[in-house]
Amino acid sequence: MRKIFIFVAALIAVTSCGLKEEFQPVFSGTPGNPPAYKYYTDDDFFEIISIAQLSKMYTTGKPFEVEDDITIKGVVVSTDQPGNFYKSFYIQDETAGIEIKVGKNGLYNEYLLGQTVYVKLQGLTVGMYGYKSGNYGGMGMVQVGFADSTGEYETSYLEMSYLVDKHIFRGDPSQPAVVEPVVITERDLPNPKTDSQATNKYVGRLVTLKGLKYEDQIFCLLYLNSSKDKKSYTNRVFLSDTNGIDTMGKTHGVTTWAMSKNMMKDYLLAGYWDSCKIGSGQDFVKNPDGTDMTLGDLKGDGSYPDVEKAAYSVSQYFKMGSTEIQVRTSGYSKFADKEIPRSVRDGSATLDITGVISLYQGAIQFTVNNLSDFVVNGKPLE
Repeated sequence: MRKIFIFVAALIAVTSCGLKEEFQPVFSGTPGNPPAYKYYTDDDFFEIISIAQLSKMYTTGKPFEVEDDITIKGVVVSTDQPGNFYKSFYIQDETAGIEIKVGKNGLYNEYLLGQTVYVKLQGLTVGMYGYKSGNYGGMGMVQVGFADSTGEYETSYLEMSYLVDKHIFRGDPSQPAVVEPVVITERDLPNPKTDSQATNKYVGRLVTLKGLKYEDQIFCLLYLNSSKDKKSYTNRVFLSDTNGIDTMGKTHGVTTWAMSKNMMKDYLLAGYWDSCKIGSGQDFVKNPDGTDMTLGDLKGDGSYPDVEKAAYSVSQYFKMGSTEIQVRTSGYSKFADKEIPRSVRDGSATLDITGVISLYQGAIQFTVNNLSDFVVNGKPLE
C-alpha cells in the first residue's frame, strides 16, 4: 500500500510542475513484448474539426484549455530524424497545419511522414508561440500542448507517456498519404503581422518556395552562459544586422546553415565576432572605462574562457520577390555545418526550398526536414 501511495504522490508532483522539458517519460512496458497497437479511424472519435476551426477559437494572448470532446486530424509533414525539428511534429489538413508538442526525441519512429494522426483535444491547451506586440512584432504560431504552470509560455510539452497516449492516436501506417508540397507564390504568403492558421491556409503546412535570393544576412542569439538567465541582457549577444557588422558584415562570417558546437567554436576563435556588443536592445554591458563590452573583450588567452561554446540555430535571410523569408536551421541538425553554396551566397543562383512555413514575432520563418529540401539549379543539396 505504501508503494502505491508513493507512486501516486510522485505522479501528482510531476503533473503540478507543468511537465516541462526536464521531465522525461519513463518506460513502463514489458521489454520485448509491447502490446499490439490499435490503429484509429474517424469512427473512433465523437467530433472532428479542422485545424483552421481550432485556430479560430484562439484569441491572441489568451491560451485556453479545451473543454469539449473535439479532435483534429491531419497527416504528418515533419520528421525529427535529421534533427531539424525538436520534440514536436507538424500535422496538416487542407485548411492549415499545426505543431503538436510532444516532449520526446525520436518521434519519427512513431509518427511517420504521411501517416494520419488524430489529436483528442479535451484537456489540452491551445496557445501561441512567438507572438510579439508592438510595431516591431507580429504573429506567432497557434499550437497544441499542455498547460504551462510557470506562465512563461502559453503551452508546454506532453511529456508523460500516459498523457501522450490519452490524446494522440495514430492511423494505419501501412496507408500513408502521399504528401505533395504545394508550390506557392509571393501573394500566397501569410501577412506576418496579422495572419495565423485561422486566416491563411498555408501556415504550418509543407510548401515549396521557388526563386529565393540570398540577402547576405543572418540572425543568431548567443548566450555567455546558458545556465544563467537567458533573458538578461548581460548574458546575451546578438549576431544581427546592427551588432558588430563593421568587420564581418551582416553575415558575421557565418557561411553554414547553422552552427554545431564545434563550428560555433571555430567561428568564435577566428575572431569574427570580436566587435559584437554584449547586450540587447539599447542595454549593453559596460567596461570599467565606460565603453560597451564586446566579445573581443572576453578573448582572454585566446580561448574566450567566459563564452560558452554551444550549438546554435541560425536564421539565414532570403527574399522571395520583395518579401523576407527567414530560413531557420537547428545547430543540432545533421546538416548544420554544411556550407551554403557559394553560387547562392554570391547571388549568381537562386534557391528553391520545401519545408514547413511558420510565423515568429512578425516574421515568416521556414524549416526544412532534410538537406535535400534545398534545391539549387534543379539539383537537391547533399
